[in-house]
Amino acid sequence: MTKRLDSKVALVVGAGSVGDGWSNGRATAVLFAREGAKVVAADINPESAAQTVALIKGEGGVAVAHTVDATDSGQVRVMILGCIEQFGRLDILHNNVGGSIPGGPVEIAEEDWSDNLTYNLTTAFLACKHALPIMVEQGGGVIVNIASVAGMTFVDRPLASYQAAKAGLIQFSRAVAVEYAGKRIRCNCVVPGMMDTPLVRHRLIDKDDPTKADTHHDTAPRLCAHGAHGRRLGCRLCSAILGVRRSALRYSDGDRRGWWPDRTQRILITLR
Repeated sequence: MTKRLDSKVALVVGAGSVGDGWSNGRATAVLFAREGAKVVAADINPESAAQTVALIKGEGGVAVAHTVDATDSGQVRVMILGCIEQFGRLDILHNNVGGSIPGGPVEIAEEDWSDNLTYNLTTAFLACKHALPIMVEQGGGVIVNIASVAGMTFVDRPLASYQAAKAGLIQFSRAVAVEYAGKRIRCNCVVPGMMDTPLVRHRLIDKDDPTKADTHHDTAPRLCAHGAHGRRLGCRLCSAILGVRRSALRYSDGDRRGWWPDRTQRILITLR
């Protein structure tokens, strides 16, 4: 590792995993630590956050766990202040919370619609709301939001609320990037396709029989047989996240840089 994040402090919101293995948030937290960052691994599940911290410490890195409900503004504020109290600053805010509830406009319940927008979009808003004043005061920082290709195009089943939320997250990232560019704060949005993570497997595959796929979703059989797009894409996603964090990536106005057919896009919004 090149230690590109040496002396930096990174807060990864959604750093746990719903099951054994490497979620996007866990992999990113470990990669940040490998590159020299001090990491706050935040998650709603304290045991899962602790597992991520244990992985980092096992490699000689520095990390602490924090339990947070990212939909609760008060808890998010405490999380941000806790990061400052622990390490004195916040250089990287990584918003990784998300998940989908299936259904089109007719099928999805109004409550589910609202909850999905809160889970995928409002969580990032709340973290930025409480982190941005601190980044302004300290003279700069980096925000990385995780969206989805579902926010840019139709996927293979109705996910109206999820698609709306992720599209909103992409545009929210642009709005933050433009507003705070003059304050040396960069806001970026990474846009991945289907990933082979514990969360995806949890939702698409029978929990009692991992070889039995959800036949209502044609991605599931391929996920069972081939591991979705495999570990290579997971490595590329983390590389993209690390890349948009780097100060070398400066001037871009919503430039879309992607790796197709891997179905992962990196949207850089870096007007610093």
